[in-house]
Amino acid sequence: MDEKRKAPKLRDTATVVPLPRKPGAALTITDVAEFAGVSKKTVSRVLNREPMKAATRAKVEAAIETLGFVPNVQARALAFRKNFVIVLFIHDSTSPMAMKFQRGVLSAIADSELALAVRPVDRESPDLLADIETFLGRQKPMGAIFLPPLSERDDIGEMCQRLNVRYVRVGSAPLDMMSRSVWSNDRDVVTAVVRDIVARGHRRIGFVRGPSGFRSAREREAGFRQALQAAGLPVDEALMVDGHYSFESGVSAGAALLDAPHPPTVIFASNDSMAAGVTRAAHQRGLSLPRDLSIVGFDDNPVAQQIWPSLTTVHWPIAEMGALAARKLVPDMLLGAGEDAADLPSMVESTIIPRESLGDAKQGKSE
Repeated sequence: MDEKRKAPKLRDTATVVPLPRKPGAALTITDVAEFAGVSKKTVSRVLNREPMKAATRAKVEAAIETLGFVPNVQARALAFRKNFVIVLFIHDSTSPMAMKFQRGVLSAIADSELALAVRPVDRESPDLLADIETFLGRQKPMGAIFLPPLSERDDIGEMCQRLNVRYVRVGSAPLDMMSRSVWSNDRDVVTAVVRDIVARGHRRIGFVRGPSGFRSAREREAGFRQALQAAGLPVDEALMVDGHYSFESGVSAGAALLDAPHPPTVIFASNDSMAAGVTRAAHQRGLSLPRDLSIVGFDDNPVAQQIWPSLTTVHWPIAEMGALAARKLVPDMLLGAGEDAADLPSMVESTIIPRESLGDAKQGKSE
């Protein structure tokens, strides 16, 4: 008879503690759970940054470090039925605003397993909604962020709700529920800028609008009009010209205002690119800034400090808005212990950045 079959089975009743393994070895959360003496669910909660007792979190994190455990993102994605990706939908991914926003999102997700995917789309396309829906269905991201002017469409939010896709809409005014919206105080800060301009003695104030169809353009114009009315000044439509948020449109707008029979003493442009264009038009006419003309912009893009004289402008906190949008989108993965998504703000304040391009009105030139 086979002696091996006769041999009694030995059973080790001692507690088995996994030994630390080399980094890169095949490890699972089961190994981490056994090593830390906790459940797999507890390990999962730590990996997902869910709230828990600090001592328990520390025990699991110590086990992860000791074992050299690297979470399997693909396996976790299957469990979530989502990919660990945030999709940023934007009309122009090369604009300074878009680049700043991306940096903000990346700063928020830097220590997480999340990645950022940028998806440029054509806002004028009749297939816009269908294209976004197809992309979301195929990629199954953790969530989506929409920048203006895409974010200003209510039907995009409605589509995301129908698809059960987390989303955040970003803009210059509230666009959705607070949990799904991040905005800046464009109207109020423009009112404050124009109030300062009036205090410097300026009465003929030119304004370069943003493109029609953009909520930011409407909010900034509304702030401009409110400030003039509050100061008891007439809203002179002849001093308000259209722009398209481009340098070239700023040059054209500046020429139209400066070649008028009674040109303004200061021009407020709805973004820095147009303000730079107005500056070009002023230099072409031999004007000295800010002695002969003051110029103010909005955004605080790099061009604001690169042109001469440096541009007084509004700092639009778009990078901060990007970080906040990411934290609102996936709070369970990006918020630390003790933080609550309900405590996250929705509005990020813009601030005035005084530089050299804004001066007092010359005596006799303000009227």
